[in-house]
Amino acid sequence: MSYNKIKWAILLIPTITLGLWEYVRHQFLLPYLSMELGNFLAPLLVLIVTLTLLTKLFRMMEDTQSMLQREKAMKAVFEEREQLARELHDGISQSLFLLSVKLDKLEHAEESSDRAAAAEQIRGTVRHVYADVRQSIANLQAAPVTTDVPWMNAIRELAEDARVNGRLQVKLDWRLSDALLNGKEQVELLAILRESVMNVRKHANASELVIASEPLEGGFHVTVRDNGVGADTDALWAKGRFGIRMMRDRAQSMGWTFTANGTTGQGTIITVEKTRGGRHER
Repeated sequence: MSYNKIKWAILLIPTITLGLWEYVRHQFLLPYLSMELGNFLAPLLVLIVTLTLLTKLFRMMEDTQSMLQREKAMKAVFEEREQLARELHDGISQSLFLLSVKLDKLEHAEESSDRAAAAEQIRGTVRHVYADVRQSIANLQAAPVTTDVPWMNAIRELAEDARVNGRLQVKLDWRLSDALLNGKEQVELLAILRESVMNVRKHANASELVIASEPLEGGFHVTVRDNGVGADTDALWAKGRFGIRMMRDRAQSMGWTFTANGTTGQGTIITVEKTRGGRHER
């Protein structure tokens, strides 16, 4: 029996029981039962039905609730694994492919200057893969987002980690409540925020970070802004910027708008927006 059917059964059975009793009493038992005895037997009958039938329904409802909680927890785990698989595919695997291309270039380089440049590029790619692996491990160690744990805790922990480990002055201006997002939206938005904050820590050389959100009619507007070295918008989307592309792909898969804008020397702004209609943008 489904959860909703159990709830309706619990609500209706006492009423139906009392109604049937009153009908039978007035139609068939009135000559044999006094009014006082009938009134005494009515709540007693409801109590007996409650102790027998409803007790079983309550146990069924508790089992159903436990099963739903387990399903939510398992769904969150699978979503986290899907996130890790996407990160491995979009980040690490592409970096390793790029590394193999650069190794071929190094092998065929004739001038020492060309070999030195290729070697430096390889070192940079290896450092990038190492950072991606560490981030993936950190994501695995983080608790999955479920409805059992308030989602705002994960947002606060993200901001606190950036403040302590990233040595950033973080301002959290979050006005988006948990209730406005479903479980899938919470997981994907948190993954985008994590990647965005990690990019600021790794590349921006920033001292300030602002994470803000506000609800919109039928959606939300989220920004991550820093005061780091920045880069022109075209440079942010240059080949090899896997983090930006991963965030964009996540947003697009949810039907959200994703933008990444920057100015050299003035920091960057990452924006994620969900509107009632939903659209994809760069």
